[in-house]
Amino acid sequence: MSETSQQQEQPGELKEMTLMDHLGELRTRLVRSAIAALVGFLICYAFSKQLFELMMKPLLEVMPPDSSLIFTALPEAFFTYVKVAFVAGLFLVSPYIFYQIWKFIAPGLYESERKYMIPIAAVSALFFVSGALFGYFIVFPFGFEFFMGYADEMIRPMPSLREYFSFSLKLLLAFGFIFELPLFIFFLARMGLVTAASLRKKRKYAILFAFVIAAILTPPDGITQILMSGPLIILYEFSIFVALFFGKKPKVAPEAQA
Repeated sequence: MSETSQQQEQPGELKEMTLMDHLGELRTRLVRSAIAALVGFLICYAFSKQLFELMMKPLLEVMPPDSSLIFTALPEAFFTYVKVAFVAGLFLVSPYIFYQIWKFIAPGLYESERKYMIPIAAVSALFFVSGALFGYFIVFPFGFEFFMGYADEMIRPMPSLREYFSFSLKLLLAFGFIFELPLFIFFLARMGLVTAASLRKKRKYAILFAFVIAAILTPPDGITQILMSGPLIILYEFSIFVALFFGKKPKVAPEAQA
């Protein structure tokens, strides 16, 4: 390999950047992400009522006719609308925010890998939003129907806005992040930290870990836990193929090439 090609494969300016350079770069990325989040919030706040109704729809569809959502503090409804608009704004500008995250990581990547920053940011946002949509359309109906099943003549469900929003947001973010697993494995494989063979050997531990994570992040019912652990296991299996095709290839010794 020539000296020129060796220089192209160097991780770039990572070693040359001082701590203050890293902090300055981090501040720049955080400021840009905050501005993007603010723009997303302002856009979504104009549709906050529609977004609020959309978020409440999975619960309202399974609630008994004589039940309703309530708020126990005067500003609770207003702040719930604000929070819904803020979260929706984050999802709206998530491609740009992920791009800022990857741009911060870029100095530690090879020059040949930096050109994939925009596709990687788009894929990151796609996986994150797909996970949240899976939670909303698949998990929410099953989970809320299970909880509403305890309602009877003596027990009337009247959940508060704050509790429902916190509960829903927790699940949406959890599903969004677990759908990032293949991309996370992609970078670990590119750095040579994991291989397809090592992932296969740890499959049984990964399955156990998936159920533990699901038990922590989801309500205490089997259906919802399976609906989280199942996709996580499938994503792990998909990650094995990602590591196989995109992982760092082992160097062949000169004796073996002869």
